[in-house]
Amino acid sequence: MKLSLPLRILIGLAAGIAWAVLSSTMGWSRHTLDWIAPFGDIFINLLKLIAIPLVLFSIIGGVSGLGDVAKLGRTGLRMLALYLATTVMAISVGLLVVNLIKPGEWSSDDQRLRNRIAYELWVQETPTVSKPKDGLCISCDPKNAALVAEVMAARQASPPDPALMGKVEEAKSVQGGPLQFLVDMVPSNIFLSFNNALMLQVIFFALFFGVVLLTLPAATVAPVVALVQGLNEVFMRMVDLVMRAAPWFVFALMAGVVSRIAGDDPAAVLQLFKSLAGYSLTVVLGLALVVFLIYPTVMTLLMRRNVFVRFLKAISPAQLLAFSTSSSAATLPATLECVEENIGVSKGTASFVLPIGATVNMDGTSLYQAVAVVFLAQFHLVDLTLVQQLGIILTATLASIGAAAVPSAGLITLFIVLTGLGLDPAWIAIILPVDRILDMCRTVVNVTGDAACCSIIAHSQGERLFNKPA
Repeated sequence: MKLSLPLRILIGLAAGIAWAVLSSTMGWSRHTLDWIAPFGDIFINLLKLIAIPLVLFSIIGGVSGLGDVAKLGRTGLRMLALYLATTVMAISVGLLVVNLIKPGEWSSDDQRLRNRIAYELWVQETPTVSKPKDGLCISCDPKNAALVAEVMAARQASPPDPALMGKVEEAKSVQGGPLQFLVDMVPSNIFLSFNNALMLQVIFFALFFGVVLLTLPAATVAPVVALVQGLNEVFMRMVDLVMRAAPWFVFALMAGVVSRIAGDDPAAVLQLFKSLAGYSLTVVLGLALVVFLIYPTVMTLLMRRNVFVRFLKAISPAQLLAFSTSSSAATLPATLECVEENIGVSKGTASFVLPIGATVNMDGTSLYQAVAVVFLAQFHLVDLTLVQQLGIILTATLASIGAAAVPSAGLITLFIVLTGLGLDPAWIAIILPVDRILDMCRTVVNVTGDAACCSIIAHSQGERLFNKPA
């Protein structure tokens, strides 16, 4: 009996984790990182190698396959409305969960008081922030004078982490007005965009190219369309070949990820999660609610049928790859294959909707940002009002749209949200230890959301989905 691809990937994932724990216990982590983990890096590089040209030719082929500009406009409006709606719902779920669980209050009162004083000292040192977000001044109380001096001495004795400050400076370089992401979308040199994997710019160029094809006589552009379709088939075949070896690559990838975290002390992973247990559980619970409550509800209401179980089975290979790679863009080739072959979405719709979704539809990342901001505020005794938390929805939505044009998107957009609220962006160092694991979880939600929205749009256009036997 031949095992299905999702099951083989799951076995590879579990085996990679088991090997990492064993090698950590036996003191073999260096061997794992030197001789096994590189094959995981090769896997991600292969997926990224395919992703950029696949996005380019998929979108051009998808737009030209829609037939006319009017249909392109209708599909585009549905897509953007759905992506925006699911992002807002995901952020709202994150805010609801973090306010109910209050993970930032799980720490001791003494620790939170010290954190609050450190925040107020940061406000005094930052010209762009006039006062603490909630208007209080705990450090002004004379009875806290000794504690203020102690915290101030600790801040002076502990200079900022250079790596963290590098991320802060990187985030500052991409900050701009609320429409900065529109400026970042338009490339000045498309070859530089290819070289730097600037997906928003590649998408803009592909859309522009595809629309121009639609405006020219069919006979004139027929050779170009045939070339694009042929190249698209070549890259999809590359995806198929890489996916055949995916279980082995996933084994190497997971072995490397866990070994990097644990080193030669497997207890380090447990200790890591204990220190941030409340925050981690809140993020995972919020992500689970989006996948198992929000998406099924939206799909059932808009598609007028309950297909969510079949949907999850259809995209499970892409979900497992998303968990392994932590990259929606790297997972895109597998997502396209799952949606087209397992769900039955037409190549034109999938090629147009999914590449854009992999770049601008970040439901998991947006939810994580909402939870992280409120958790960090709670951890520093900062009480955010309802209006301020509603502001997170707008800021996180805009930040997630522009996230794909920069590396380390999740952390950098979190910096933007914290800065927009007048909070210390250096707080991201607190959640950095568990970010890699949570990034794997939120990428699964990002990919699931892309596939769900694509299926809904295909259904709205009269495409017959899930015709294959379950």
